Amino acid sequence: MTEFFSDSHNWVLLSFIIFVAMAFKFGRASVTSSLDSYIETARNDVEEAERLRVEAQELLSKYQRLKRETTSDAENVIKSAKEHAEKIREKAEKELEAELARREEQLKERLSLMENQAIEEMRAYAADLAIKATREIIVDNIDNKKAKALNDKAIEEIADSFAA
Repeated sequence: MTEFFSDSHNWVLLSFIIFVAMAFKFGRASVTSSLDSYIETARNDVEEAERLRVEAQELLSKYQRLKRETTSDAENVIKSAKEHAEKIREKAEKELEAELARREEQLKERLSLMENQAIEEMRAYAADLAIKATREIIVDNIDNKKAKALNDKAIEEIADSFAA
């Protein structure tokens, strides 16, 4: 055994074994607590990740539902707007037809008034011509005696018409 202790390699081996035994005995608790701490941290991270995944899945389903509802609401609004626009268009068409009919009636009345006015003007012009022609005929053909007799006769007719 003395040979064993005289060799330096054996001393290094013995020192290494003692070192490993002491490191195992005194360092095991700190290494295991460090590993336990790391494992606990990893477990907490996994649980947090799982909780966040579930929460993200819930948010995703919530937003998908909201998207469907919003899409449905938007379609309803568009449908309602189209119906409202159609009603407005129909109302505008009816109002336009009524306005056109009213204007056509006004134009007919105006035309009728213009025709009546033209007829009255032609009658007045014809009466003026007849009076002028009669006056010229009377002036050319009647002497004073005949004129006085015609005046007296006209005065009597007027008096008779007032008396009646």
